[in-house]
Amino acid sequence: MSELLFDPPPPVLAPVAGGGMFPVRRILCVGRNYAAHRREMGGDDREPPFFFTKPADALVTGPRAAYPTATAELHHEIELVIALKSGGVGITAEDALAHVFGYAAGVDLTRRDLQAAAKAKGQPWDAAKGFDASAPLGPIRPWRGAPPQGRIRLEVDGQTRQDASLADMIWSVPEIIAEASKLWRLDRGDLIFTGTPEGVGPLLPGQRVLGEIEGVGEVAFAAAPR
Repeated sequence: MSELLFDPPPPVLAPVAGGGMFPVRRILCVGRNYAAHRREMGGDDREPPFFFTKPADALVTGPRAAYPTATAELHHEIELVIALKSGGVGITAEDALAHVFGYAAGVDLTRRDLQAAAKAKGQPWDAAKGFDASAPLGPIRPWRGAPPQGRIRLEVDGQTRQDASLADMIWSVPEIIAEASKLWRLDRGDLIFTGTPEGVGPLLPGQRVLGEIEGVGEVAFAAAPR
């Protein structure tokens, strides 16, 4: 076996509520999964869920997330995040919850101006969604049984921006896992951001963000200037 030319990067780890660390394999994200947000972004139907990705090292688990370069319109999107303990291909919605380790509160940070420009040209969203520090995440809470259905909310500098219910998701947690498994071989360590409710909006450098999901936990960070 050939020697490595340099040391591999350290694993990406997410804290688990109650102790332990969750090794992150990859991050999948669902777009437009709340009806009001879909209308907010220019749509109004129940299309099959569509996915985009973020690199695992976009994860932020500390109190500060670096404000990105190359944008004048950084937006927050609070989301329920699924953490998988196992996976496979062709998982059915009926069997999907058996693969869930737990849930966390996460924020999908988006360079909205770059996303709009990419959409207009039919280009990929990678620079708009998959940039460094674009996935703040709170502790993962181990979970058994039916998925959370409570309140999901986000505030910026103490002012409420997003406030909705997880029950308003168009595609449920089992359906999301089943649909994702048609496109990828899911496995332990995968995180799935499940979409955001209405009320997305801009963040300025230095503003403090607090996201909360009832029964799951919090995600908190400051959008720190570089």
